[in-house]
Amino acid sequence: MAVFNAKNIRNIAVIGHGGEGKTTLVEAILFNAKAIDRQGRVDDGNTTTDFDPEEINKKISISLAMANCVYKGTKFNFLDVPGFFDFEGEFVQAMAVADCALVVTGAGGNLTVGCEKALDYCVEHKIPTMIFVSDMDKENSNYFTTVEAIQAKYGTRIAPLMLPLMEGGKFKGYANIAEGKYYPVGAHGENGQDIPAALAGKFEEIGAVVQEKAAESDEELMEIFFENGALEAEQIVKGIKAGICDGSAIGVFGGSGLANQGVYNLMNNLIGFMPSPADVKPVKAHDEAGNEVEIVADEKAPVVLRVFKTIVDPFVGRMNLIKVMSGTLKSGTTIKNITKDSDEKISTIYFLKGKKQEATDTIGAGDMGALAKLSNTTTGDTLCEGKAVVLPEIKMPNPVLNMAVYATKKGDEDKIFAGLSKLKDEDISFTVVKNIETNEMLLCGVGETQLDILCRKLKNKFGVEAVLKEPRIAYRETIRKMAEAEGKHKKQSGGAGQFGVCSVRFEPGAADGEFEFVDAVVGGAVPRQFIPAVEKGLREAIKAGVLAGYPMVNLKATLFDGKYHPVDSKEIAFVSAAKLAYADGIAKAGPILLEPIYSLKITVPESFMGDILGDMNKRRGRVLGMEAVGGKQVISAECPLGEITKYATDLRSMTQGRGSYELEFARYEEVPATSVPKIIEDAKKFAAEKENA
Repeated sequence: MAVFNAKNIRNIAVIGHGGEGKTTLVEAILFNAKAIDRQGRVDDGNTTTDFDPEEINKKISISLAMANCVYKGTKFNFLDVPGFFDFEGEFVQAMAVADCALVVTGAGGNLTVGCEKALDYCVEHKIPTMIFVSDMDKENSNYFTTVEAIQAKYGTRIAPLMLPLMEGGKFKGYANIAEGKYYPVGAHGENGQDIPAALAGKFEEIGAVVQEKAAESDEELMEIFFENGALEAEQIVKGIKAGICDGSAIGVFGGSGLANQGVYNLMNNLIGFMPSPADVKPVKAHDEAGNEVEIVADEKAPVVLRVFKTIVDPFVGRMNLIKVMSGTLKSGTTIKNITKDSDEKISTIYFLKGKKQEATDTIGAGDMGALAKLSNTTTGDTLCEGKAVVLPEIKMPNPVLNMAVYATKKGDEDKIFAGLSKLKDEDISFTVVKNIETNEMLLCGVGETQLDILCRKLKNKFGVEAVLKEPRIAYRETIRKMAEAEGKHKKQSGGAGQFGVCSVRFEPGAADGEFEFVDAVVGGAVPRQFIPAVEKGLREAIKAGVLAGYPMVNLKATLFDGKYHPVDSKEIAFVSAAKLAYADGIAKAGPILLEPIYSLKITVPESFMGDILGDMNKRRGRVLGMEAVGGKQVISAECPLGEITKYATDLRSMTQGRGSYELEFARYEEVPATSVPKIIEDAKKFAAEKENA
């Protein structure tokens, strides 16, 4: 493939709600551009950008995929982004390098959650955006009510640039508002006709709105509009493109990806309205001294490239998906990985079309491709030649769902964690951490589907089965009052025996959780050499409380008396005696359970406030305050961790996917008496299962 000038490239993230036809639309565009021989179907598992076995099996996109094609001298790089919310990390990676976004939504007459979230992101970050209302070949589809639902939230920013002609519920053709021409379905956006009488009234109405929107973006156009009362087709295109590029306008088109209707019109307008890498604002980066610098898509500048995704190909191995931010990258050159402070030899460069690789020896500024066999490069790295610059970090969504991961077959634990480590190359949005207190390995991600698919990949790729369980809560134990106890260890079995007695006072200690040991022995009741043994025994004992076996905290233990035998007393005897004193004393000192309390910041639309507040009360949570931020409500609350282990899933269900939250540890508090029996029972069951395993 030839090297394309930045002005002739369109890097487009295809985003929106899951199941609305993003992959199908990309497939239709690739077919129309003759990049593929036949148009595949998601249901048949043969589309270009859904090639992972799990995607084919579940019939949804789960990974960001790239596909390119050339149409009318313009190269399209499409980033097909999963719409399911569990794969938000893939969305973030795509938006880090896309110059513009195409939001795909069904013609169901409403604003879907995925469409809303995608548009919110694009509006907030001023990303040039267009909307494609798909599925217009289906029964009961309604382009106008869908557009009206979107306009209800985003107002005059939404500019319908296509007017469909529907007859008997069938999509027969469309008027291009900017051109003032009508195209029957199948006309491929060429040989336009006059606007038919059936569309004349609506065309005039929408056309006036679009012309006014075009005039708003340019003072010169505004003067022409006021003077003449109308704009020419070229002037409308110029004005709307300026509005799309600065984020003040979002153009809307429609059709059907599956039936390949209205797709040529969309392709023509992607070229006409969407910005090239040369048109977008420079990317801000930092040099070695920390000074801000701007990166522009100049093929003559030093090479700067960003790695935005890593995939593992069964034949080629690990491939890093890249965007050349500036310069011209050629195979055979050596380039420095600034993030890892290491050199990388560029061997083979690929242009990707799903899983198909097209080898090239050169890739220019603004273009996207893939590099194979880099030794030390991972997602998010910046590579460059000449003076070092570092691009902004790709910030992944915080993992909010933690599940304990166990091997189905005993002894496979190492294989599971080795497999997850390799899967981490492809998906950096999940983490694997060990909870020191519960001794469980936690798989942490954005949602249940993401974690479920990771387990499926473990089985299919590495032949090892993992099972996910709700993680154990790291409860703790402490005491409320003071108690004294004597521990006596005496053992005689012929020959030298063991003897040790210690009297210990237990009382609540400092609130920092540390164990405090005090030696208050007088008169040599316990010889000096055995006092460390008493402390050792107590420190070993506090690892398990007397109620449910959780660690004992906030404890002060004072050794004040004891007995010894000049021959039989040994260190081990006093260690055992201390443990006996602990078991007796703590049981008399009013032991209680403590649970971890977490602070939450829950962001939801106003309409869901009542449901969220009521649900938080049911979870023993405390609402601390509410604040309006960016058209949504941010609820500050505190809640026991045991009540929110699956809050990510529950919140998504309560808010139709519109809610999000962040949490962090706050402190420990006493468990209510009504909850204690169940916690103790669960702890005993776990101990029994562990013993029998």
